[in-house]
Amino acid sequence: MIDFKNASFFKLKAVDNSTYAAELSAVFADGETILSTFRGVRDGVVFTNKRIIAINVQGLTGTKKDFTSLPYSRIQAFSVETAGVFDMDSELDLWFSGLGNVRFEFIKNANVSAICKMISERVL
Repeated sequence: MIDFKNASFFKLKAVDNSTYAAELSAVFADGETILSTFRGVRDGVVFTNKRIIAINVQGLTGTKKDFTSLPYSRIQAFSVETAGVFDMDSELDLWFSGLGNVRFEFIKNANVSAICKMISERVL
C-alpha cells in the first residue's frame, strides 16, 4: 500500500481515461466506469464512479505497481486549494476513515473545481 504520509506525488496532470483502463478493468466492480485520470512522472490517480484508485509505480523498470483503492464512502472530509500567483499547483486533501489524510497535487491548469464537484456528488 502507498504510504500517503511519506509519499511525494509529483504534480498530476490530466491524461486520457484509457491510460490505465486495461490494467484496472479486471478489478472494477459491476457498472464501475472511469470518470477522470491523472498521471505524474510515474504514478497516477484514477477517479471512477465508485472510488479513487492511486497507482504507485515501483522499481527501476516500472513493471511492479501498487493499486490502492480509496472508496468515496470512507471520505470524511476534503479540501481543495487552487493555484495562485506564486503557488503554481493545486492540492486536493482527502480525509479517510481508518486511513487518515491523503494529498494529491495537480498542475496549475488542472480543473480542481470539477474534481471537487465529482467528489461532492459521491460523498454528500
